[in-house]
Amino acid sequence: MDFSEQTTSVWKVGQAPLLTEALQQDVEAQVCVVGAGIAGMSVAYELAQLGRTVVVLDDNAIGGGETAQTTAHLSSALDDRFFVLEQIHGGQGAALAYGSHDAAVTRIEQIVEAECIACDFERVDGYLFLASSHGVELLNRELRAAREAGFRDAELLARAPLDHFNTGPCLRFPRQAQFDPLKYLAGLAKAISRLGGRIYTGSHVTEVHGNDHPRAVTAGGHTVRAGAIVVATNTPVNDRVAIHTKQAPYRTYVIALRMPKNAMAPALFWDTGDPYHYVRLKSSTDGETLLIVGGEDQHTGASDDAHARFRRLEAWTRKRFQVAGPVTQRWSGQVIEPADGLAFIGRNPGGPDRVFIATGDSGNGLTHGVIAGMLIRDLVEGRDNPWARLYDPSRKPFHALKRFASINVAAASGYTDWLRPAEVASIGEVPAGAGAVVRRGVHRLAVYRDADGLITVCSAVCTHLGGLVRWNSAERSWDCPCHGSRFSPQGEVLNGPALRGLEPLPLEALGKDRKARDTAPDPAHSAAPPGAAD
Repeated sequence: MDFSEQTTSVWKVGQAPLLTEALQQDVEAQVCVVGAGIAGMSVAYELAQLGRTVVVLDDNAIGGGETAQTTAHLSSALDDRFFVLEQIHGGQGAALAYGSHDAAVTRIEQIVEAECIACDFERVDGYLFLASSHGVELLNRELRAAREAGFRDAELLARAPLDHFNTGPCLRFPRQAQFDPLKYLAGLAKAISRLGGRIYTGSHVTEVHGNDHPRAVTAGGHTVRAGAIVVATNTPVNDRVAIHTKQAPYRTYVIALRMPKNAMAPALFWDTGDPYHYVRLKSSTDGETLLIVGGEDQHTGASDDAHARFRRLEAWTRKRFQVAGPVTQRWSGQVIEPADGLAFIGRNPGGPDRVFIATGDSGNGLTHGVIAGMLIRDLVEGRDNPWARLYDPSRKPFHALKRFASINVAAASGYTDWLRPAEVASIGEVPAGAGAVVRRGVHRLAVYRDADGLITVCSAVCTHLGGLVRWNSAERSWDCPCHGSRFSPQGEVLNGPALRGLEPLPLEALGKDRKARDTAPDPAHSAAPPGAAD
């Protein structure tokens, strides 16, 4: 298989995602995996290891979606807190959650060794320290729950081992890890290819079918027929409603700062804030050391204030890590938060047979993805798996009804926009390099003006379930607050659950505001290439 580096969208602090050839003909396989991120590639690898014929499809590069935006924490200390998981899923459920994530970190370590993958895998300690609004009783509560879940050697310390920042009381979780996720996926891709698997990027899937004739159909009109279909696209693109009412899309923000060499030992750090902050140290092969800090999460499309969030994130970092140097990168990623704190991995609920999904990764997407590899492998093979019930996508969030309700209230905001005034009164008010929603009678137009003043007009109606998109100036995208679909400035799909881009509108939709300079381009001729999210 011929791999080439993609240059349009790279992991901000590591290797670029890899491109392969696009699907050019109908093919058959025992399993078709839609999505070449950590979950899809893990599923493909586990099944290929068993000798199954596997085809992987992705409209982006390998790892070019949300895996390329991760900060690469590999953690069995879960971000939703063990005492919360215990309340929602019971003591046995919390224990299974810990055991599955611990097994996922170990599985990565095993694969790295078996496949000789140079991906900077390293075992490190993790430290949970208090946000200013919390007291030590929260740590005591979490320590008890963690130990009861099986994390026997978690311990309470007076402070984390940092010379320049006194965290105060904290919990130490040994045997966490970090790595370069795209180097890891590049190694998985080579292994899958060696085992007979086929990976096609630049292949946008528009249809997923199950039951007696499982198949995936691409925008190019080609079909992969298989015995089973696995949809591992961060959020399911095959499901209209069922799963999307139980999880919510969030943007999370990240900065990377230069650090003096040997200023601190590699480790993972998290605080107890809401939203919480997460920190790790990365050393690159060229000798540069980076402090990677994330946080300031918000519901996707809630407000267009990413630049303010980056400023707050930097201020938080400099108050605690005063030795940090200049910021070298800023980026954001999309996190799918399940109502009850755990991913949905297994058979697609209420849909056709022989279709499986992996979604709802919360803040533990990398380990959830590796869990999906092992769990879906067993489900496809008809094997029992002790985690199947815990991650069952058909489960009801009975013990997380408050979070379930808040998810759906937030999703409704994309529909209440129909009742609000447009963002600008006329197309002429849209500044260069920006987008805005304009009202034309009963219609809402997503209007983008490029740096040269040329205008693209699309319908502002999300093609998933009809919410209104909003402009994201930091990512230069149209984002739907309902279920997290995202589109390029020209309306091409960047993230599901939408399968189709925003509807291009004829120039007549511009009316008297048509003139940008002298003419406006045909939207069909100004679309960004698939996957050009950043």
